[in-house]
Amino acid sequence: MSASTAGIELKSGSQRLSAAVELLSSMRFAISLLTVICIASVVGTVLKQHEPLNNYVNQFGPFWSEVFGALSLYSVYSAWWFLLILAFLVVSTSLCILRNTPKILTDLKLYKENIREQSLKAFPHKAEARLNENTEAAAQRMGQVLLASGWKVRLQRRDTPQGPGWMVAAKAGAANKLGYIAAHVAIVLVCIGGLLDGDLVVRAQMWFNGKTPFTGGGLIADVPAEHRLSARNPTFRGNLLVTEGTRAGTAILAQPQGVILQDLPFDVELKKFVVEYYSTGMPKLFASDIVIHDRDTGETQEARVEVNHPVSHRGIQIYQSSFDDGGSLLKLRGLPMGGASAAAFEVQGRVGESTALTNGDERLLLEFTGLRVINVENFTDTLQSGADVRKVDLRQAIEGRLGSAHKTMTEKELRNVGPSVSYKLRDAAGQAREYHNYMLPIDLDGARVFVLGVRETPAEPLRYLRVPADENDSMDGYVRLRTALANADWRREAVRRYADQAAQGQRSEVVQALAVSAQRAIELFAGTDPDVGRQPNDSTRPLGGLQAVSAFMEMNVPEAERERAAEVLLRILNGTLFELYQMSRERAGLARADRSEQNAAFMTQAVLSLSDGFFYPAPMAFMLTDFEQVQASVFQVARAPGKNIVYLGCLLLIIGVFAMLYVRERRLWVWLAPQGDGARASMALSSNRKLMDNDREFDTLKTRLLQNSSEVTP
Repeated sequence: MSASTAGIELKSGSQRLSAAVELLSSMRFAISLLTVICIASVVGTVLKQHEPLNNYVNQFGPFWSEVFGALSLYSVYSAWWFLLILAFLVVSTSLCILRNTPKILTDLKLYKENIREQSLKAFPHKAEARLNENTEAAAQRMGQVLLASGWKVRLQRRDTPQGPGWMVAAKAGAANKLGYIAAHVAIVLVCIGGLLDGDLVVRAQMWFNGKTPFTGGGLIADVPAEHRLSARNPTFRGNLLVTEGTRAGTAILAQPQGVILQDLPFDVELKKFVVEYYSTGMPKLFASDIVIHDRDTGETQEARVEVNHPVSHRGIQIYQSSFDDGGSLLKLRGLPMGGASAAAFEVQGRVGESTALTNGDERLLLEFTGLRVINVENFTDTLQSGADVRKVDLRQAIEGRLGSAHKTMTEKELRNVGPSVSYKLRDAAGQAREYHNYMLPIDLDGARVFVLGVRETPAEPLRYLRVPADENDSMDGYVRLRTALANADWRREAVRRYADQAAQGQRSEVVQALAVSAQRAIELFAGTDPDVGRQPNDSTRPLGGLQAVSAFMEMNVPEAERERAAEVLLRILNGTLFELYQMSRERAGLARADRSEQNAAFMTQAVLSLSDGFFYPAPMAFMLTDFEQVQASVFQVARAPGKNIVYLGCLLLIIGVFAMLYVRERRLWVWLAPQGDGARASMALSSNRKLMDNDREFDTLKTRLLQNSSEVTP
């Protein structure tokens, strides 16, 4: 009984193994794996890979960003499940090849000359004829005709009661089945090459050699050995950043939890970085003149690396990936954007560094993030014609009030507006906004303005505040006016001057009434009128500017009279602000401004900028005054032993697909039976695909092979 039970269990286990192999080697399983790989590839293409985690949190929110991170969607092609699917695809396709290749090779050797005469009548392409020659002569003739046409032929003699009969068996298009093998082998080779050139080897060293990602900071030379891979590592792909005039020999391999350092057997020295631009401002060419210093031999090799023109050294390819700032020296001028202080100050630092600042009791960290020497922007006639661009983007992102320098473009007018600087201001809580300010004033709407950009998160587009340039193409005139507006004594003096001038020769009661109106208007505009309160989205900031004037009118003036009253109040406000501007020039030792068209345009833009300035989310702005550019080149260094395997796989895939699509496997049989002084021929053709070409080919063969016939029956 026990022996019988054991036998039953052994058979059951064998059946389960056979079923598992059957499933793994089935086409439906392979197609399912390919479908998942295609979906994963789409995700990896649409979703930016290896971005900072904060970018994904800003884009998807805390919950979904954590879910996507758990699924490794931010590094799809190195995710464990993606590599596992590739491995299963290799196993599945390999089993399919092992199962079917012996059958295919055996079938290629067979001519199937033992087919019965009755079986020939079952084929869709068949014909019969009576030949005026004996069976052997007909068989020899047909064999020669078929050989000359590229067919492989085998003749078989059969004895029949009527005499010797001959079977002519021929085949062509065997490459069709070889294409099947080639295509499947290609899939295996491509997957193996992808696994070799992917993160599989690096992950294996992390699993079995104790290598761990590095998450700290500091100098590369100080990183411990457990975070480094040997220069003998058989496969890797990483980035190498080299600043002009320096050399580096350690690549960075990004990992989901940090980075792994890859030591190279050589150092790369960047002598010069060259970049050329199209008229659109996009890079046309960037190349690096480098010197390779071999660590083992001490030899040096000069080379030039360009996009799509890599340099190879000791089996490692050096590609030109991109370029970056190498630590340019920036000199900035800090301009206060809030309060009554007008003290500008100078600050400098290098891109990638930071410096601490204080604004009263508030502590800030200024981070220098970027320098762009060339900025080619789009301008249109619409943008120049005076259309209101203040009502778009910045209204949504900065409580709806900062003027935007960007519009939807319909016709391109490209213009280089000069250098710009990017920086971040980080508060004590660690929150930061990004700023992007242009160094030079730009002509917009007939006025020269400085453009100051800001965004809350990297996922948002930049929005801009326009600040008018004075007669010296500087922001000093605007800063003086803003400082004067924040001073209560100056506001009162400006009101007195305006009232005396505007109501000159009038009764004192008229002058007094005008002064009261002017004082109310400028207090509203300065954000010091308690009746209008605070900004609706930020209770810590006063409601000032034109929005405060509008709020006052809505609360105190009937709707029927509101338009006329607003016009009068704005005229009074503009006159008072002009007197305030004159006072700021006097205190700076400058001559009074005349009422020219240029000064009128300056004041118009200044009023808008002062109004928008209440919503500028920083106590100060930094303008670029000078810089020393230092460029860096980003190389991708790769040792890819699977590259040639992938190339071979691609070649086999092309051959296999073409063979399966364009080569038809055909088999032809002609049975020659003796009949009187001649022979009776029964002919049939089979093909693996039903095409009109089969009809034409069969008609041609019938004509050539049965040419000595007295009658032909289809």
